[in-house]
Amino acid sequence: MSANLHEFKDGAALAEGLADRVAGALAEAVNTRGRASIAVSGGSTPKAFFKALSSRDIDWAKVTITLVDERFVPADNPRSNHLLVADNLLQGKAEAAQFLPLYRDAGSAEEAAKIVTADAAALGHPFDVVILGMGADGHTASFFPGGSRLAEAISPETPRGVITMEADGAGEPRLTFTFASLQDARLLVLHIEGQGKKDVLATAEGDGPETDMPIRAVLRRAATPVDIYWAP
Repeated sequence: MSANLHEFKDGAALAEGLADRVAGALAEAVNTRGRASIAVSGGSTPKAFFKALSSRDIDWAKVTITLVDERFVPADNPRSNHLLVADNLLQGKAEAAQFLPLYRDAGSAEEAAKIVTADAAALGHPFDVVILGMGADGHTASFFPGGSRLAEAISPETPRGVITMEADGAGEPRLTFTFASLQDARLLVLHIEGQGKKDVLATAEGDGPETDMPIRAVLRRAATPVDIYWAP
């Protein structure tokens, strides 16, 4: 298990520090390869970071933004991660970025996953940046304890791409990138805030099955050390 902990005095300082780090990684990718890609998480925690990142002066027209996971709901649904990104990240300078949505107007979540997997392949791999969050139960992306396809999602044998996930309490079916799609990002960040999340992380860093706390799969098996960004 390998991780680098970056602590900040508050969420505002974290948002600015993380935005600087991510903007630097994206700018480096654009300069060296002509394109950059980033997959971000949903929820309320990243809002301030999204707004800070959107103001950074990089060549956004050469950046593709996607999500690590999404609910199978249209983009205008209040529970949509797409809506969260549109309102907080795809603004200002970052409005020029390309966005790859996970939700598609398909007959089922399974059909949508197949479409997105094909579209995401055009980005190449690995992602330049992946930003993950973590729930109080130790889930990350839509890798839920007890999830319908959890073992498949976190298995190193499962190919890159998007699969579906259902779990008690998760609401709508989810679309989530597999662990193989995320684990070798050039910059892999776990963004958490609050003492409660830090306590959950401490538990996850201990012994126990990855299926009990799926964040363990990331901490234990990521190709590079995970950068943990935390504020009280």
